[in-house]
Amino acid sequence: MDALRRANDIRSERARLKERLRTGELAIAEVLMDPPSAVHTAKVLDLLLAVPKYGRVKANRLLERCRVSPAKTVNGLTPRQRKELLDMLGG
Repeated sequence: MDALRRANDIRSERARLKERLRTGELAIAEVLMDPPSAVHTAKVLDLLLAVPKYGRVKANRLLERCRVSPAKTVNGLTPRQRKELLDMLGG
C-alpha cells in the first residue's frame, strides 16, 4: 500500500509540474537543470510535450539532434546530453 501511495503522489506531482510547464509558469530548462525527485523517472519526451509550441515532431527532432533516445528518462541523461538539451532550449 505504501508503494501505491508513493506512486500516486509521484504521478500527482508530475501532473502539477506539467501543468506549470503548459502555463509557462515554469521553464523546461529549470526542470532539466535541477530536476525534482518526482521527475527523475519521467521521460524527457513527455516533459517536452508539455511545453507550449512543442509537439511530437518538434520534440523528437530536438531529441534526435541532441542524440537522446525518446525513451530516455530525466535521471538517465548523461552530462553531455543534458548540456546539449539545455543549449538547444536556451537554458
